[in-house]
Amino acid sequence: MNFTRWSARLPGTQRRAAARTEQTASPDRRGEGSVPSARAEQLTDETPIVPAVDELRVREVLDRVPSLVALVHGPDHRIAYVNDAYTSAFGVRPMGERAREALPELDALGLFPLLDQVQRSGKSRTVKSRKAPDGRSYTFTCTPVAQGDGKGGSDGRGVLVFATDVTDHAEAAERLRASERRQRETAVTLQRSLLPQELEEPDDLRIAATYHPGGTEAAVGGDWYDVITLGGGRTALVIGDVMGRGVRAAAVMGQLRTAVRAYARLDLPPHEVLQLLDGLAAEIDANQIATCAYAIHDPNEGKLIYSSAGHLPILVRDENGTVLRAEEPTGPPLGTGGWMHTSGSIPLAPGSTAVLYTDGLVERRDADLDEGIAALERALAGATGTPQVVCDRLVRSAGVTPDHDDDVAVLVLQHPARSGPDSELFRNAALELLGGVEAAPRARAFASGVLTSWRFPADLHDLGVLATSELVANSLQHGTPPMRLRLRRTDRRLIIEVTDGDDHLPRRRRAEPGDESGRGIAIVATIASNWGCRRTPGGGKAVWCEFALPRTQPT
Repeated sequence: MNFTRWSARLPGTQRRAAARTEQTASPDRRGEGSVPSARAEQLTDETPIVPAVDELRVREVLDRVPSLVALVHGPDHRIAYVNDAYTSAFGVRPMGERAREALPELDALGLFPLLDQVQRSGKSRTVKSRKAPDGRSYTFTCTPVAQGDGKGGSDGRGVLVFATDVTDHAEAAERLRASERRQRETAVTLQRSLLPQELEEPDDLRIAATYHPGGTEAAVGGDWYDVITLGGGRTALVIGDVMGRGVRAAAVMGQLRTAVRAYARLDLPPHEVLQLLDGLAAEIDANQIATCAYAIHDPNEGKLIYSSAGHLPILVRDENGTVLRAEEPTGPPLGTGGWMHTSGSIPLAPGSTAVLYTDGLVERRDADLDEGIAALERALAGATGTPQVVCDRLVRSAGVTPDHDDDVAVLVLQHPARSGPDSELFRNAALELLGGVEAAPRARAFASGVLTSWRFPADLHDLGVLATSELVANSLQHGTPPMRLRLRRTDRRLIIEVTDGDDHLPRRRRAEPGDESGRGIAIVATIASNWGCRRTPGGGKAVWCEFALPRTQPT
C-alpha cells in the first residue's frame, strides 16, 4: 500500500509549515533602527537540525501512537490501513476489504452512519466515550482525508478513524454518577422519612397530600407539609420549603417540621408560631432560609386563619367554583429575623377546597411566577372530586413529570358540605353566660337538654354535664365577661368549650386535702379524652375538653 498518497488534513499543520517557510526565506537583516531580540538563539554549525512535521513519514508516526488508527476509503469504506494499536486491540484486519464486514467493532459502535456523514460533508466529527466490544471505552474522531494529488470525487476520499482510550475517565465518571445517585437516594429517603407517613384526619376536613422529588439531574430540596390536630375541633396545616439542596436541606426541613409540631401544641396564633420558628431557623443554620405558610382551621369560624413567611399564597375554591387568593399579610422567609409577622384570614365555608403548595408546582424557568399561580387557579376552578383526585389533577395540569427540575409538595383540604343523615352527626349548640349564681345551674340544664336531644348514652350524657359544670364554674370564678358555652358534636367526638374575657390560662395542679378549690381542671382532665386551653384573638381565653364517641353511636 502506498500510504504516502494519503495526507490527513490536521488542524494547524498548514499554518506551522507556512511559518517555517517564511522564517527560512527571510534573511537576518539588521537594518537601521532594528534591535535584535535579547532572547534570540543564534544558530551555529553545531546546532542539530530538527525535521519539520511535514518531513516525517506519516505511517511511522501512526504506527507508534498508542491510540487506535484506521483508514478507510471509497463509498463502501474499504480498509486502507490499521495501526499496531488497532491490531492489538481487535486483531489483524485484511486490507482492501469492506469495513462493514472486516471491522465489525465499528458496526457494533454504530460508527458507519458517521463515516458516511464525514465523507459527504468533508467535516470532522467526534463521538465521546463509546464502549467497544473489548470492554474498553474510546472517544472516536473521524477526519476526512484525500489523495495527495487533490483529486475530488467520492472515490478519492477517505476517512481517518482515530480512537483514544478513555476507559479510566469513563469509569471515573460512572463512579461519580453512581455516587451522586446514592447521595440523591439517601436524600430522597431522608426527605420521605421526615414527611408524615400518614396524615392526621380531622373530623371536619378531608385532606390529601403528595410529594414529588426533583428529577435525577436535580438534587432533592427541603419541601415539607404537615397536618396537626390541635384539639377542640381545630386543625393546623403547614407547608414549607427550605432553600437548598441535598441531605443538608432535608435535615434542616426535619428540624423545622419538628419545631412546628412542638409550637403548634401551644395553640398559638399563626403569626406567633412563625415568629418562634423564625428565631429557630436562624439558630439552625444562619446561611439557610426557608419559606413557610401556617394556617389554622376552626369549624366554628368557617375560615382559615393563616400567616406566611415568604411563601406562595393559599388558594381557596368555593362551592361555586370561584377561586380566592390569600394575598396579605406575607412576611420575609424564616431565618431572616427582625420582622413581626401578622395573621390574616380567608373564607373556608362548607363545600370549599383549599390548596397549599410549594414553588415547584408553579415556577418555571421560561415563565413568570404569577403566570404559574394563575394557571394553578384555572386548574383549581375546574377541579372536583375527592382531595386526592384534586391533588393528582393539579400536579398533572402543572406538567410535573419524573424529570421535573424541582421538588413539588401539595396539600389539599376540603370542608365538605354535609346534608341528610350525615349532617345529623355534626351539630352545634351555644349559650351565652351572663354570670351570677344562676349561671352554673343554667349551663348544666342547657348541656343536659342538648346531649339528650343528640341521643347520647346515659354515661356519656352524665360525663358531659359534669365537664360542663366544672368548666363553667372555673370560668365564673377566675374569668371575666363575656362568657359563652359551646357544645359541638362530630361523627367521632363531643367537644365542650367555655370562653371568657380573661387571658389567664388555667393549669392542672394537685389540690391539697384542705383546699376548697383547684379541683375542677383535674376532674375534667380525668374524665375527658383530652383537654386544653388557648388565648383567643380578640383577648380572653377558651378552655375545652372532648370525649371520644363510641363507634356504634346511634344518630
